[in-house]
Amino acid sequence: MLLDASTLLLVTVILTFMVGSLFLLSWSQARHVHALAIWGVAHITGAVASALLALRGIIPDGISIGVANGVMIGAYGLIWTGTRAFEGRRARPVPVAVAVALWSGACLIPAFYASLPARVILASSLAAGFCFLAARELWRARAEPLVSRYPGIGLLLLYAIAYGIRVPLALVAPPQVGPNSLQSPWLTILCLIGMLFTLAIAFVFMSLTKERAEHLQRQAADTDALTGVLSRRAFVARAEAALIERGPAVTLLLFDLDHFKRINDRHGHAVGDGVLVGFCHAVTALLPDSALFGRMGGEEFACLLRDLTPEEALAKAEFLRRATARIAVPELPQLAISVSIGLATAEGPSPRRSAGRRLDALLSRADAALYRAKRNGRGRTEPAPHTLRRVA
Repeated sequence: MLLDASTLLLVTVILTFMVGSLFLLSWSQARHVHALAIWGVAHITGAVASALLALRGIIPDGISIGVANGVMIGAYGLIWTGTRAFEGRRARPVPVAVAVALWSGACLIPAFYASLPARVILASSLAAGFCFLAARELWRARAEPLVSRYPGIGLLLLYAIAYGIRVPLALVAPPQVGPNSLQSPWLTILCLIGMLFTLAIAFVFMSLTKERAEHLQRQAADTDALTGVLSRRAFVARAEAALIERGPAVTLLLFDLDHFKRINDRHGHAVGDGVLVGFCHAVTALLPDSALFGRMGGEEFACLLRDLTPEEALAKAEFLRRATARIAVPELPQLAISVSIGLATAEGPSPRRSAGRRLDALLSRADAALYRAKRNGRGRTEPAPHTLRRVA
């Protein structure tokens, strides 16, 4: 059975309304994701526009043509607005309002309203523009690793192209409208494409939302809540992966803030927490991009240096120790911060099955070196035996 435009429009209304309701239901369970609410309103708005189009010949043409297409243009503007909200950018209602006003104003011009090609060109250009802008928003935030981002970009661009193709076609092959305008092949094709787009974009947007939630959960699990550096679990996992990689030697540094209990007892835990945060900010700012840095527990931290020779790693450890000693709090002039560092080097890559054991051995050697640094007076850097000479 062949589907005509009337049937497709009816199915589009139902489908788009259901998708919009699904977005709003998802938003009710995740109120902080404002994009879900905007996308929900956008799809319900699109369903209203499709319903008005389906009533062509039953209601006045000014509503089924002028109002319906204006509402549809607003729906595409809301798709763009929702995409901006998803990427954490502020809403920009003015361009959407201008686009709707441009269409509405043009429809008040008799010559424009009487020209079907002119109406097709303007409506298609505005819809294509909003689809392109939505794709651009996703592209601008591509640094965030979401699997569905690129399918979303491709889908929005394809839909923008589909609308864009209507512009030259309206000039070279204007749509032929018979007594029943809903029997236009153009409208049938557009309805079919719109249905497919509604299903596909709903799937992509839902996937993006789910992937971001999972990414944030992983990020929270991998991050120490106080200092913002890697948690112990995340540091160990990434350090094991680094030991498997082929390349130059890696060096493990273990840091322990000296007399930290005394700082807590004398100045309070709030100051102690501030010392931990300040230490992490200072160290991470001075580490190379390839380094791994995490909190092992309490006032103890670990760093895995890659792409550095053992000599360079030792010099970097001493530089970090001296930088820590220069941390000062003007309001607490009597507060002195120092750190002891133990380091050990692992030569060459490890087999995957033995990376964990090798990291344990490396941690043990660095911990022994750290213990010597503490025993020998604190505020010093000690390499593990057979690594490099001691630096005091």
